[in-house]
Amino acid sequence: MTNFWQDRSVLVTGATGLVGGWLVKRLLASNADVVCLLRDRVPQCELYRCGDINRVRSVSGDLANLDLLERALGEYEVDTVIHLAAQTIVGIANRNPVSTFESNIRGTWNLLEACRRSPRVKHVVVASSDKAYGDQEVLPYSEDTPLQGRHPYDVSKSCADLICHTYAHTYGLPVVVTRCGNFYGGGDLNWNRIVPGTIRSIIRDERPVIRSDGHFVRDYFYVEDGAAAYMHLTEKLAENPQLRGEAFNFSNEIQMTVLQLVGLITSLMGSKLEPDVRGEATNEIRHQYLSAEKARRMLNWSPLFDLDQGLASTVDWYRNFLTNGQL
Repeated sequence: MTNFWQDRSVLVTGATGLVGGWLVKRLLASNADVVCLLRDRVPQCELYRCGDINRVRSVSGDLANLDLLERALGEYEVDTVIHLAAQTIVGIANRNPVSTFESNIRGTWNLLEACRRSPRVKHVVVASSDKAYGDQEVLPYSEDTPLQGRHPYDVSKSCADLICHTYAHTYGLPVVVTRCGNFYGGGDLNWNRIVPGTIRSIIRDERPVIRSDGHFVRDYFYVEDGAAAYMHLTEKLAENPQLRGEAFNFSNEIQMTVLQLVGLITSLMGSKLEPDVRGEATNEIRHQYLSAEKARRMLNWSPLFDLDQGLASTVDWYRNFLTNGQL
């Protein structure tokens, strides 16, 4: 949409995260007026590293503070909210379920309640996850697959997703939900994730570590595609308010095991290192991937990058990052 984002006040939560940094970059390139809710200062994240922090308005605090959220929405006259903030690490969720529930569930209802009370908020996009579907016998996941997370992280996403539907259908809040696969791309500083961890190990000439048995199947989605999808969905919601309450899967629709992904990365980087397969992963879904048919049909959406392009860009980002004193 021509000039849709021009001077539009957009609140982004989770701007120091992987997707958040690239979303802010894209919003600024579209001349949006970006407001970021920042809980922690993360100097190495993309938001700080590329200097975008100096081009946004920042609000210090977290999603637990409803009064703060209402103040931010009101004082910055926020029109659009894109909610990415979450505790996203499965292992941390297993060790600290309460903090994960506080962040992912309570944080979501606080934000939606603040939006409900704000007369200026017109569009809300909330990032759920393919993990919200839980373990299913029938794949790929489609949007009418029941939400049945069982383990802490999965449950937190199932709950937050359902809360969005409550606010859409009971209160008429213009909220839509995204469910994406495993994001990867430059800027992910969680080194226990398979893509950044593998690239860093190869650069260090160390064997990449696979926590699982290597045969878990996942749906890998490039971060810049995710950022573009959030903006595309917002524009479509503005065009068609009847999308309120809908959920959309975004995916390249490729099934890939962890071993296959690590093999692609090692080949791309010209390495002969064999992975260290530890088989330690617990409370994780073995096989999951998404259908994006609904997004293609209803939103006229398609990904901008294939897996090879995304991985090549990702490797380039980490080579630059890790060879400039960040090892």
